[in-house]
Amino acid sequence: MTRFRRWYGASPLHLLLLLASFALACYAGVRLLKGDARGVALWFVGAALLHDLVLLPLYAVADRAAQRLAPGGGPAINHLRVPAFLSGLLLLVWWPLILRRVGHYTAATALPADVFLGRWLLITAGLFIASAAVLLLRMWHGSRPARSAAK
Repeated sequence: MTRFRRWYGASPLHLLLLLASFALACYAGVRLLKGDARGVALWFVGAALLHDLVLLPLYAVADRAAQRLAPGGGPAINHLRVPAFLSGLLLLVWWPLILRRVGHYTAATALPADVFLGRWLLITAGLFIASAAVLLLRMWHGSRPARSAAK
């Protein structure tokens, strides 16, 4: 067992789970590529190029600007990063509905399609407000020992 751990670096259960996840990913890839392999490959290449050449520089610059503006620097920046990440993730998943790019949504579901932008904006505002509240609580709680020691 020591030889295996020295060679692999983790437990046999970890290796088994890793191999199972690779098998599942290969199965999903084969099923995905069965229909339109060229279109899927083009989509992956386009997504990688869009991310690496456009989005990564944009959010790297935005993160640097936020680091300079964040009060106290350090951990306080995470109170901007986390809600921005969650809001961006919601936008990535639901962008056709948020940007009203799905014309058949109302016909297929009998639900209004024009509410998603407002709801996404409310969720985003709520995420930033909750993060600011947590930051204020942490700052207030961190300053309590200093105030009680001053008395």
